[in-house]
Amino acid sequence: MKNTFIAFSIISLFFASCSKDKDPFLITADAIGHLTKEIKVNQLDSIFAQDSIVKLGADSNLFSKSEQIEIYEKGGEKLLLLTPKSGQDPESKITHIQLFDERYKTEKGIHLNSTFKDVKENYTISSILNTMSSVIVSLAETDVYITIDKSNLPASLTEPGIKIQESDIPDQTKFKFFMLDWEEKE
Repeated sequence: MKNTFIAFSIISLFFASCSKDKDPFLITADAIGHLTKEIKVNQLDSIFAQDSIVKLGADSNLFSKSEQIEIYEKGGEKLLLLTPKSGQDPESKITHIQLFDERYKTEKGIHLNSTFKDVKENYTISSILNTMSSVIVSLAETDVYITIDKSNLPASLTEPGIKIQESDIPDQTKFKFFMLDWEEKE
C-alpha cells in the first residue's frame, strides 16, 4: 500500500508538472508565450483564440511592405503588432513583432516599461544605430531590440550620423518601442 501511494504521488507530480501552462507573456530565444518563430499566419487563429485578431492592409502603414496583424486582448487592450514576411501568403512566418503590453517580458525581466539601466545590467548591447528621430539598440544573443526617442538624449547627440555609445544614453531612459526581429538572416 505504501509503495502504491508513493508511485501514485510520483505520477501525479509528473502530470502536474507537464500540465503547467506556459507563460503567455514570456519572451524566450524562440518564442513569445505560445507564438514561436515557426508559426505561420494561418495558425494565428488557434494561438490567439481568446483574443481579437485584426489584419491591416499594407497601405495602412507607410513603412511596411506587407500586411500587418494586430492582436488585442478581449478587453480591448492592444498586445502585439505582427509583421509576416508576406502578408498575402497564409503560409508566411512572422518576421517582426512590436510589443505593446508591459506583461511581455524577457527571461531576464526586461519589458516595455524597463529603463536603459535595466537593459545594461542584464544584456550585452550588440549595436546602437542612430536614425533620424530614434536610437535603435540591439541586444546580443537575443532577437530583442529597443528604440529610444532622441528627445531623451542630450541635445549634442540628436543629429543623425553621430556615433552614440552605450554610456551616452541616460540610465533612466524609457523605451519608445520594444520589438523582436525574427527575420532569417541570410
